[in-house]
Amino acid sequence: MQNIKAEVLLPAKDVRDDIPFFTKRLGFRMDEIYPADDPHVVVFSGHGLRIRLDATLNTSSGVIRILADDPVLIAGGETELTAPSGNRVEIAPLAPPVEMPATEHDFVVRRLADQAPWIVGRAGMQYRDLIPSRLGGSIIASHIRIPDGGPVPDMVHFHSVGFQLIFCYKGWVDLVYEDQGEPFRLLAGNCVIQPPEIRHRVLYASDNLEVIEIGVPAEHITTIDHEMELPTAVFRPDREFDGQTFVHHTADTAQWSDFRLPGFQSRDTQIAAHTGNVAGVHVVRPAIGVSSWSAHNCDILFSFVMQGAVTLEGEGSDPVPLVAGDAFVIPPGMRTCHTLPSNDLEILEVSLPGVFVTTLD
Repeated sequence: MQNIKAEVLLPAKDVRDDIPFFTKRLGFRMDEIYPADDPHVVVFSGHGLRIRLDATLNTSSGVIRILADDPVLIAGGETELTAPSGNRVEIAPLAPPVEMPATEHDFVVRRLADQAPWIVGRAGMQYRDLIPSRLGGSIIASHIRIPDGGPVPDMVHFHSVGFQLIFCYKGWVDLVYEDQGEPFRLLAGNCVIQPPEIRHRVLYASDNLEVIEIGVPAEHITTIDHEMELPTAVFRPDREFDGQTFVHHTADTAQWSDFRLPGFQSRDTQIAAHTGNVAGVHVVRPAIGVSSWSAHNCDILFSFVMQGAVTLEGEGSDPVPLVAGDAFVIPPGMRTCHTLPSNDLEILEVSLPGVFVTTLD
């Protein structure tokens, strides 16, 4: 017997204003919210009713949505109907698959000095968008901060994603994950990957916590799990979630080795091996040698300058001096060179896929 749910779809001006009204005043619980950095959809349930508020909805009438494992079995295959009253009925998949948009390749430089706005997102966290174009919706890269430490108003939840990375940039944060043991502290320089739909919760943050979060695709649903309690009773570190296993990479146990670019070395977080080569994550620093011009065939290659300084030279572009807090994306086939690195330079590099070809001049 298939699972079926019904929900009412209603327009909203700013869903964040509606959250306390529906949860605290009316007693509904929040089940989903997205996107995390600037929410415009939120789903509530309670009193036998499921409500979806959508700030992008351009309509004056309500919509009833029926969600089912197999939508074509509900109304003879019809998925959009109109009631005599004028209200619309939509029949949609209960759990739509994660869709990976084609990457719209672009050379992107995002500088902290440009003062991109910080936006209050999920659980009161502040977000700075590092790739405004989202490369056609294929990726979101966020610089997230929590200025005031203490307990984080988070709930057990999961994300419907293809890949997700949390890299602790400054401060520390206490986290807990499904089947991964007791809560632990993610320290600066360390990272985790959150495999698709692994339940987790942010518990406590230090003052001035900053993390870099990468999500693929850019828009993905965050679902609150009201039933699961964390930590779970079982410990299964090798459990696979849609072909990926949980990773908690710690800098103090990592080995530095030659990097794909001359004049640099890196510590590999081993994330490529744990994701089936979906993605790779390296921390890069200067080494002995001379920088070289190069190009790559990676679909998405994102970098964030964590400390120090470097100049990014790109074919057909003016050299760009970069400092801590700056980010850039190099499209496949574009020739670039990292020059004038400071001794304390550290760069976070995230690639999709994890292993790709670099061609040196």
